[in-house]
Amino acid sequence: MWSFRNLLSLLTVFQASSHSPNPFAGPQATPTDPCYDETGATRRCIPEFINAAFGQEVGVSSVCGRPASRSCSLVERDDRPAVRSCQVCDASDPRNAHPPNYLTDLNSAHNLTCWQSENLQGSPLNVTLTLSLGKKFEITYVSLQFCSPRPESLAIYKSMDYGRTWTPYQFYSSQCRRMYNRPNKAAITKQNEQEALCTDGHTDLYPLSGGLIAFSTLDGRPSGKDFDSSPVLQDWVTVTDIRVVFSRPQHPRALPMSGRESEDPLGPPATYYYAVGDFQVGGRCKCNGHASRCVREKDGKLVCECKHNTEGPECDRCKPFHYDRPWQRATAKEANECLPCNCNLHARRCRFNMELYKLSGRKSGGVCMNCRHNTAGRHCHYCKEGFYRDMAKPITHRRACKACDCHPVGAAGKTCNQTTGQCPCKDGVTGITCNRCAKGYQQSRSPVAPCIKIPVIKPTAVISTTEEPANCDSYCKPLKGNLKINMKKYCKKDYAVQVSVLDMETVGDWAKFTVNLVSVYKSRGEPLKRGDHVLWVHMKDLACKCPRIHMGKRFLILGTAEGGTNPERPGLLADKNSLVIQWRDIWTRRLRKFQRKEKKGKCSKA
Repeated sequence: MWSFRNLLSLLTVFQASSHSPNPFAGPQATPTDPCYDETGATRRCIPEFINAAFGQEVGVSSVCGRPASRSCSLVERDDRPAVRSCQVCDASDPRNAHPPNYLTDLNSAHNLTCWQSENLQGSPLNVTLTLSLGKKFEITYVSLQFCSPRPESLAIYKSMDYGRTWTPYQFYSSQCRRMYNRPNKAAITKQNEQEALCTDGHTDLYPLSGGLIAFSTLDGRPSGKDFDSSPVLQDWVTVTDIRVVFSRPQHPRALPMSGRESEDPLGPPATYYYAVGDFQVGGRCKCNGHASRCVREKDGKLVCECKHNTEGPECDRCKPFHYDRPWQRATAKEANECLPCNCNLHARRCRFNMELYKLSGRKSGGVCMNCRHNTAGRHCHYCKEGFYRDMAKPITHRRACKACDCHPVGAAGKTCNQTTGQCPCKDGVTGITCNRCAKGYQQSRSPVAPCIKIPVIKPTAVISTTEEPANCDSYCKPLKGNLKINMKKYCKKDYAVQVSVLDMETVGDWAKFTVNLVSVYKSRGEPLKRGDHVLWVHMKDLACKCPRIHMGKRFLILGTAEGGTNPERPGLLADKNSLVIQWRDIWTRRLRKFQRKEKKGKCSKA
């Protein structure tokens, strides 16, 4: 049988130090934040142990006083025989009312207040008390202190889903098998430690009032010594609502009474009812070891003040972006805080992947989502396709990845080397972005092969075909050192044009250049129009670099139109006597001046 001394002993056990295996134990010291130690390291923290029922509203299926009624009961008188005592219950009179709020008000010997049911007549005899805690709690006991004799049979139920479903917690009856189809005082093993048991240890009639029934959720449960490792018991002590169902009152046996009452057959008969002075639920706000207190939000809802990067009403999930390992309940040995994903400052969201977590030896399972700043990978730790790593900046820098900028024609792809930034170049193309022809190659007009090999020409072989072989210096002598433009040279030539060299091919002993006429300053004979034209240069002139022509460059050419009169080589002609100089923009004005003078007949005098 439970007594006040038993309950006091129970509370002492549940308020042990945090170093004990008891799951509801808290730290002895009170640091600034109990969830962290003096060095800032995380540790388990739990809200204070309280009577969660105190001040809470209790729903009852029966209450006396509506209408006013008279009830009688036996009253003990020390060593003398008990006597009947009668009283009136009237809900409209505060002095004689016994409302449900008396169940959870401040209870003391000097202020004894009791809820009382209606008088029980016939059947059924069930009366129900329902308490909602408003949040999940981990409870250690449920106690009821009676103002009437303790019921002969009662059941305690719990709900974990705010009253939607109910699970038996404990049964009390002198006839366990008949009332609840349970054996009396069944042994508790690991196989049934989450089952409601039945006991008859409360059925003594005495005391006639003030009797206590207290149910311990963990007493005798085998896994209670290792609560942190027992999800079964963690679930067992979790409740949102408690329901107590009184099924059968205690029927007093024949008691010796004072002479007058015993002799008066018309004395007031005893009535049966239930009366409770104090309804307590001892436990802690359930925060899974990640909060040291619960607070009320603006809407009055009770929630945990979560730490360790957790959130939720019970700190039962990790905060966004803290999914590098799975959520776990804190234990006395390990706080199990949620860890942030490692995204190198390039992502705002991540997810957890159990397979990766297992492959890492259960160290990291976070996968970054939507990597920014041109990064990619599980941790946004390398540059995405089309970008390469700038080694001068840390990977966490917003500009750690630079664009490859591979040339759309010269490169064989858009992806460059992640370390050097070198683009994959086509044959004959060079440069970090593949934007120029390699040595020994010249530009072509083909996007497939933008650079082709320059034909190898041996000058001596070309010059040997002339009547009087000579070296290049003597061969090109008429032009050497004479690359300036003046009115006299302008007047002597058939044409003066600015061209951009596009392509070249060999036709016998001739080099056939494809050029684009950018500007035409002089055209004797058939007028020249801007656009693509052909420029012929003999291979011996080209071999001796008179003229010197480079692919992709712009040149000023003052030459003769001999090619135009030759049906085999239609177009422009440049030879060792032509003036071929790399273009300079300052010449535009001078050539326009020569044009004006030519129109005025100045060339005939030059």
